[in-house]
Amino acid sequence: MPTFAVPNNRRVAYYPLMGENAPLSSDDSECLLQKAAAGDQDAWGRLLSRHRQRLHSMVSLRLDPRLAGRIDPSDVLQEAFLAATLQLKDFAAQRNMPVFLWLRLVAGQKLAGLHRHHLGKKMRDAGREVSLYKGALPQASSAALAARLMGNDTAPSEAARKAELVLRLETALNTMDPLDREVLVLRHFEELSNGEAAQVLDIQQPAASKRYIRALQRLKDILRSMP
Repeated sequence: MPTFAVPNNRRVAYYPLMGENAPLSSDDSECLLQKAAAGDQDAWGRLLSRHRQRLHSMVSLRLDPRLAGRIDPSDVLQEAFLAATLQLKDFAAQRNMPVFLWLRLVAGQKLAGLHRHHLGKKMRDAGREVSLYKGALPQASSAALAARLMGNDTAPSEAARKAELVLRLETALNTMDPLDREVLVLRHFEELSNGEAAQVLDIQQPAASKRYIRALQRLKDILRSMP
């Protein structure tokens, strides 16, 4: 079975993403967390594998486009999982947020650190981070959102036209309120529940729901204005 290294020369089992060898339900999370905190490396590997796909998607979306060829989202997750291993016992004792949101926070902190290391002042000048979770998570750029919304299936003859549309959509997305755009990212692209999004943004659930509805309407208006 594949493994990845953790401090003190230990290794944690890595289960295939969505594989048949690691079926899990939401009821398993608490049990796996407690076993992992008690030293069960197999349980820890299963717990990480359960959330790996969503975390990989989050990192890919929030990775600065200027670093796309230099940083692999899987490597960011590897470092995040190592950091989470060191923090596991403290988190299990406190449990101040759901497991996934904690892992997401750790991964976001690692990604933000890489942005600062590689971009420095260029990152700040570009406004790539928002003050969420105490500034831990880099903001998903309008360019990344526009590319996701436009999709990847484009005939060569349509490439130039699509590039123009992506640029126009990016410009339009920049007119959205940053917090509304972030709610859209959390709910639509990261597939967080309303409760999870509210906790990430540190706002009440009704406020998060209203923000999401408003953001969706604004996005619909933007898309209607596109050719």
